[in-house]
Amino acid sequence: TMDCGAIKEEIRKQGEIVRQLKAEKCDKQKIDEEVAKLLALKAQIGTEPVAQKFTLKTPKGTRDYDPKQMAIRETVFDTVVRCFKRHGASTIDTPVFELKETLTNKYGEDSKLIYDLKDQGGEMLSLRYDLTVPFARYMAMNNIQTIKRYHIAKVYRRDNPAMTRGRYREFYQCDFDIAGHYDPMIPDAECLRIVSEILSELKLGDFVIKVNDRRILDGIFAVCGCPDDKFRQACSAVDKLDKLPWSDVKAEMLEKGLTEESCDKIGSYVQMAGGLQLVEKLLSNEELNQNKLALAGLTDMKVLLQYLDLFQVTNRVQFDLSLARGLDYYTGPIFEAILLGNQDANKERVKGETVGVGSIAGGGRYDGLVGSFHPKGKSVPCVGVSIGVERIFSIIEANIKKEKGKTRTNDTQVFVASPQKGFVEEKMKIINELWNANIKAEMSYKKNPKMLNQMQHCEESGIPLAVIVASGELDAGTVKIRSVGSREERTVDRSKMVDELKGNQNNIPMFSC
Repeated sequence: TMDCGAIKEEIRKQGEIVRQLKAEKCDKQKIDEEVAKLLALKAQIGTEPVAQKFTLKTPKGTRDYDPKQMAIRETVFDTVVRCFKRHGASTIDTPVFELKETLTNKYGEDSKLIYDLKDQGGEMLSLRYDLTVPFARYMAMNNIQTIKRYHIAKVYRRDNPAMTRGRYREFYQCDFDIAGHYDPMIPDAECLRIVSEILSELKLGDFVIKVNDRRILDGIFAVCGCPDDKFRQACSAVDKLDKLPWSDVKAEMLEKGLTEESCDKIGSYVQMAGGLQLVEKLLSNEELNQNKLALAGLTDMKVLLQYLDLFQVTNRVQFDLSLARGLDYYTGPIFEAILLGNQDANKERVKGETVGVGSIAGGGRYDGLVGSFHPKGKSVPCVGVSIGVERIFSIIEANIKKEKGKTRTNDTQVFVASPQKGFVEEKMKIINELWNANIKAEMSYKKNPKMLNQMQHCEESGIPLAVIVASGELDAGTVKIRSVGSREERTVDRSKMVDELKGNQNNIPMFSC
């Protein structure tokens, strides 16, 4: 071992190295390694290691939600859940992590975004990437043949976060799925109707739901001479058409080994968009007609669009051949809802007449996923949709900021107040009575608060009513009920206070707050 002087000399040199790296703004990992060496040296001579500056921050790609943001979230969730329940769904929950092998090979190119955990007692685990694969695992494990379920929970992706656009590493998904052997396109049409209901109710502005079918895409790739083993790669390239021009997508396909002729032919198809007429046109296309997959996809698409007409959502729907959705498990219809922004403000993409500000819901049919887990390979057809609530929160938050709107963060209906000192016990009796009657109520935690401060708290928190008690009321056996907004007051008997506040005594209307 080195003597104390030699160690001190080493510490000095190591300190220089650390300072140099910091001055050159080197890679954080490198700096941390050198700092660790420095601390190890200091520990040898029993010097207290210098306390490293502790950074207070949330991990990359995550965020905290303050009470105002949570109030917005609760409103959104409430709207979404009401819609799911209106359509007869039950809810389930699954663990936040799954066995790693459950998630492997389910997400195509996106598999690299799965968060792996350290070995825990002999189990290799990963955080769930979405709610669909755990749902399929749950069904196969419990041998479930039919279920209509929704699931709202956090999922995890080791993505490069774009926080401003509502992209995170930890975020909520709201999923609705219908599983079971049913006649074609009836559940699929209901999923699209649900997306339309939710987006309309949340008043986020204009939107379009793009629909396509994996079989139509695979059929197109086949008739355009794309080899079978290149389908998925071609698919993930086409999926980027909403963000990149055709020339870039074509370059990626050429890079993946498709021929120039094949690419151009695919390009002539995938740049088409329309409605029922386009389906009819493609159905009469000799080449596509010869392809079993394309024919089955187009036949179903025709039925789907007819059903959507009955559900009155056709004006929101567009059959778009460029829609590919990157996930490997889709087998039939696929869909994506896109918010339409201001034409001038968003020049990112102009294709046909729609300019999108980003996908806000997506889904499709995945008939093989449950079977891939089932010990006997028993398949259960499924179709589902996922609502992008994080994107929705970002948009609503931005709108509230723009309109300088106030968001209430609690539901308190009544504040119990007194203008005089020495009334804390009386207020406690009153508030207890209100809580017993299931009325949401608050009072100050100070024994003798100023009346002005009590009323200011009501105004800032948006509490509509105050119950006021002082010596006059106490003697007369009454209380005053005040409307915080209009400052009108009414004196009522203490015995009638609860009924009065609930507004059911002789149907006397409450103040208009």
